[in-house]
Amino acid sequence: METFKTLLLVIEFILFVYLLLASLYIFVYSVAGLFYIQKQKDNVSKIRRFAVLIPGYKEDAVIVQVAKEATLQDYPKDKFEVIVIADTFKKETIDALHKLPVRVVEVVFEVSKKSKALNKCMEVIGDDYDVAFILDADNIMEKDVLTKINAAFDQGFDAVQGHRTAKNLNAAFAILDALSEEINNHIFRKGHRVLGVSSALIGSGMGIDYTLFKKTMATIDSVGEDKEVELKLIKKGYTIEYVDDAIIYDEKTQESGNFVNQRRRWIAAQLGYFRSDFLDGIYALITKGNYDYFDKVMQMIQPPRILLSGVLFFLSLLFGIIHFLPYTGLQQYFAPGFYWWLGLLVVTAFALLFAIPGRFYNKKTFLALLSLPKGFILMFISLLKVKGASKQFLHTEHSHPGEIKHN
Repeated sequence: METFKTLLLVIEFILFVYLLLASLYIFVYSVAGLFYIQKQKDNVSKIRRFAVLIPGYKEDAVIVQVAKEATLQDYPKDKFEVIVIADTFKKETIDALHKLPVRVVEVVFEVSKKSKALNKCMEVIGDDYDVAFILDADNIMEKDVLTKINAAFDQGFDAVQGHRTAKNLNAAFAILDALSEEINNHIFRKGHRVLGVSSALIGSGMGIDYTLFKKTMATIDSVGEDKEVELKLIKKGYTIEYVDDAIIYDEKTQESGNFVNQRRRWIAAQLGYFRSDFLDGIYALITKGNYDYFDKVMQMIQPPRILLSGVLFFLSLLFGIIHFLPYTGLQQYFAPGFYWWLGLLVVTAFALLFAIPGRFYNKKTFLALLSLPKGFILMFISLLKVKGASKQFLHTEHSHPGEIKHN
């Protein structure tokens, strides 16, 4: 019995330390994010040439409108080219794209991956570009995005992440997805930049020096290409900037099936990169003082915010019940005490509250939060199904081509 008690207490303390570090991590960066100030630079020394790359797989419902919108930037027309990478598109979609002032690169793969599409495209289009700017096939840019990304490059950065935000808030899961993205923007982009650490990349709405991106992508053949690019750049000493007012609208998932697929892919990629880069991260920190790389590696083992909140709520409730029960003999099997677990829940709650933009404090968000238990269950299911997700292409269907619905 004593052996069981000791084992149980050891497991509880390990879990507590892991969740403590996770809570403190997001709390520190969330507080830092409150002090974020967007850097402004009105005059630039160079107007860079952009390759706006839009890879898409079976995105017939949205791609034509998205490509059209991408051509409407207020950037000099001879300084950017919109290039659609068409994987398994219908003939009528290809015909419609050819009527637009965009370049279409058709690709065919036995197993489709975004990394393969990007690599093949860059082989075809050549090297007459300064910046590769990546969009997803559902993304709509504000008209000044390329101008603002170019200004960030003028400050000496070679990799820049724009502010991706929700295109649609028309369902509970879409609102929760939008909330999650804004929390991540605050913690992993604003907060990190305030403390001098690189912004996280998202996979779209990001600009990277073209030569650097092409060289880096040539080494990548994975479904989590954005995180792999991020780790490789930071390991080499590049700092990733974040431009909060460069707005890129992104369709948020409305269906639970898409929600699970997305999270499976993200969790699998993160765990894979943590395993492969953990020792390198420690070595780089000790030998080169590369905290930025070490931070990104540790970021990969962070639990999703919805899982962190749900687990802490459940444990606080469980330990609260045990704490206030009259059976003192039962309490010896559970540690740390109730107030420690409650403290972690409070710290995490404040970290998330600091990170949520004011526009989300409304009735629609409150009603969407009622779906959090379902979201927690789906995230847990995603965790159970994570095996093999990093090796297969999990497509998310999109259906909102151009409308921005925030009402």
